[in-house]
Amino acid sequence: MSADSFIDTNVFLYNIDDSDPIKHAIASGIIHTALETGQSCISYQVVQECLNAGLSKAHIPLDHQMADRYLHNILIPLWKVSPNPILYQRGLDIQSRYRFSFYDSLIVAAALEAGCKMLYSEDLQHGQRIEQLTIHNPFME
Repeated sequence: MSADSFIDTNVFLYNIDDSDPIKHAIASGIIHTALETGQSCISYQVVQECLNAGLSKAHIPLDHQMADRYLHNILIPLWKVSPNPILYQRGLDIQSRYRFSFYDSLIVAAALEAGCKMLYSEDLQHGQRIEQLTIHNPFME
């Protein structure tokens, strides 16, 4: 399993919620390119967080049918990393070393497991390098 980039949950949430047109357009572009090229991926965690937020947050308008379509058309095609003992251990190691939250550490661990060179996320420090991975906040002005 190898991909060039990993896409964090917030990118999908901006894709679903168009209340910020600039972030929506950026997120939509990233996801469109990811689906078109097959060079990006996500983990089980992104699938869970996206569906949970999409179904439970009032400002993100997903009903069951829309969530089902989003799952099958967008999330499943990009899903390449599933939970395993090594992922959790690496997440713990990253959390200890970099002092990220455990869930952010699991995102980084999943991106590293997939061999990614870039992680699209607004939740971590833009430009930070972790092994071969560089954090990129696509929403910075």
